[in-house]
Amino acid sequence: MKLVVDLNQCENHGQCTFATPSLFSLTDEGLLSFRSTAQDEYVSADLTEADAEAAATAVDMCPMQAISLRG
Repeated sequence: MKLVVDLNQCENHGQCTFATPSLFSLTDEGLLSFRSTAQDEYVSADLTEADAEAAATAVDMCPMQAISLRG
């Protein structure tokens, strides 16, 4: 299972950082830290079962529906 963030859909509300701070963080400018390594879409490495469960919470919390799980 991989975490996928559509960076075009994301508006940096930060709900994911509150839901799963182990997987999501914001820069000092308030942007998702993934933006420094990905342009349109961030795809993580394979998640552990525990991280996949945590990521599912972030999927549910995202007001822009920019987060999904793949695989």
